[in-house]
Amino acid sequence: MFYYSPLEQFEIVPVLSFLLPAKFIITNSAFFLALTIIITLVYFTLTVSYSTFIPNRWQSITEMTYEFIQNMLYEALQEQGNKFFPIIFTTFVFVFSCNLLGMIPYTFTVTSHIIFTFGLGMVIFIGINILGIKKHGFHFFSLFLPPGAPLSLALLLVPIELISYVFRVVALSVRLFANMMAGHTLLKILATFAWKMLTIGGIFLVIQLFPLMIIIAITGLELAIAFLQAYVWTTLTCLYLSDALNLH
Repeated sequence: MFYYSPLEQFEIVPVLSFLLPAKFIITNSAFFLALTIIITLVYFTLTVSYSTFIPNRWQSITEMTYEFIQNMLYEALQEQGNKFFPIIFTTFVFVFSCNLLGMIPYTFTVTSHIIFTFGLGMVIFIGINILGIKKHGFHFFSLFLPPGAPLSLALLLVPIELISYVFRVVALSVRLFANMMAGHTLLKILATFAWKMLTIGGIFLVIQLFPLMIIIAITGLELAIAFLQAYVWTTLTCLYLSDALNLH
C-alpha cells in the first residue's frame, strides 16, 4: 500500500470487506480503535497476571505509569481525586496508546481526526459538568462570574467566561488532532523526499543520507509528542475537573 499524498494517510476507508456481509462496514478508524483497546487490555492483563514480587520490566512500566497518573491527579484534586483515578488512568493510557500505535508504518492514527478527538473531549466535558452540577447545584454557575467582580459587570463577564469555558473542549480536541496530523504529514513529506534522494544515486552519498537522518530525528520527536499530548490531555482534564469540583 503506497501513499501518494501526505494527506492520503488520513483517509477513512473500509477494511476487511471481503470477510463481512455487504451491508456491514468496518473502517480503518474503527479497526485500529478496536485494536488499540484489545492490545491495551491484553498488555495490562498479562502484566497483572504475571506480576512478581520483584517487578519485571513490563511490570515496572505499569507501576511507573500508575504512580505518574496518581501524582498528577493528587496535585490537581488532592485526596478527593482518588475516586476519579480509574477514568483518568484509562484516558491517559487510551490516548497514548492511540498515538503510539499510529507511529507504526501502515497503521492508522485515530487521534489524527478532529471528529474523534472532539467526540472524546465532549464526553469528558459533559461528564465534568454533570459532576459539578451534582455537587454544587445551581451554585455551579457562579463559576462564570469571577470572585470579587462587581455585579454591574456581570452582563459583560459572564458571556466571556461562558465562551471561554465552552471552548475548553475545543482546546482539548484541536490540540491533539493538530499535533498528530501535522507530525504525520511532516513525516510523510520527509520520507518521500528521502526516498527520492536515495534512489537518485551518484557520489553525493552524505547529502542523500541527510534527509534519512532528519526522519530518524523527527520520528523520535513524534514519539515524544505522542506521550506529551496524552500528558497534556490528561493534565487539562484534571484541571477542568478541579475547577468544576472546587469552583475556582
